[in-house]
Amino acid sequence: MLIPSFISGSAAMIVRPLQHWFPRLFSWHGAVLSKILFRLSLNLMMSIFAVICFQWYETLGIRLTTAPFSLLGVAIAIFLGFRNSASYARFVEARTLWGSLLIAQRSLLRQAKGVLRNDPLEVSRFCALLMAFSWSLKHQLRATDDSEDVQRLVPEQYRAQVLASPFRANRLLLCLGSWLADRREEGTISDLLYNAMDSNLNEMAHILGGCERISSTPIPFAYSLILHRTVYLFCTLLPFALVSDLHAMTPLVSVFISYTFLSLESLAEELEEPFGTAANDLPLNALCTATERLLKEMDDRLPLPAVAKPDGRYNLI
Repeated sequence: MLIPSFISGSAAMIVRPLQHWFPRLFSWHGAVLSKILFRLSLNLMMSIFAVICFQWYETLGIRLTTAPFSLLGVAIAIFLGFRNSASYARFVEARTLWGSLLIAQRSLLRQAKGVLRNDPLEVSRFCALLMAFSWSLKHQLRATDDSEDVQRLVPEQYRAQVLASPFRANRLLLCLGSWLADRREEGTISDLLYNAMDSNLNEMAHILGGCERISSTPIPFAYSLILHRTVYLFCTLLPFALVSDLHAMTPLVSVFISYTFLSLESLAEELEEPFGTAANDLPLNALCTATERLLKEMDDRLPLPAVAKPDGRYNLI
């Protein structure tokens, strides 16, 4: 069974149903193999060159053994493990932040509806600001234009100031705080409830800051660069160390070993930026649509946005 969710666009996170182990061996979409295929072909050509020229450079007294490559391979594997762990930690933190955002938004709308049952218009305005915040944050993290979603969701009384701001997600937090302060001045929200709702707004501010930190602070470049250079040097020289023992089997073994190292490095680079649109990044469009559906249902606003399903390749945006 396909996993239902929401989709639009072309680039997407891959979410698959459970597969038998055998067809999974041949999965292409969502794998990093397509990204490193050219690099593997270069390694294949280098391996063929090593086999053809083996007799020639052996007469020159040039001989590489697998001993240093075994030691270097272990070191690279350890560093790649740390690199992937750091990248995956960023991905998990990003998903945790978006999960916490949904919890804070649900709590705020529940609190607003509980005390403003006789003023559904104000509750709907508050709900619209919450939905707009999710979409605006998504656009900020992906460096896309959020004007269409601001025009669609933000109430007219707040729309001009949001559109005029270069930091629209933060401006929407100010609008939410302003709405809350207005209700307090009217006396419709008690000081106790005001403090509780303000705490949830502070949680949204922490989430915004956490997402901005992940988006603007990549893993140090020097760390990535030294690992990148070491992996490519290892994969380039590896065929010349294998050829004396493997001969014609050198291309097969060399490409397989290079695939392991290159794919781990490529996956780490992809997970390092979890807010993008690569196959293994977070499906922010789907998360925003799910949030909009949930908040509209809580506000009794129909119809809800249509539920879309993953396409034939199980894409989620």
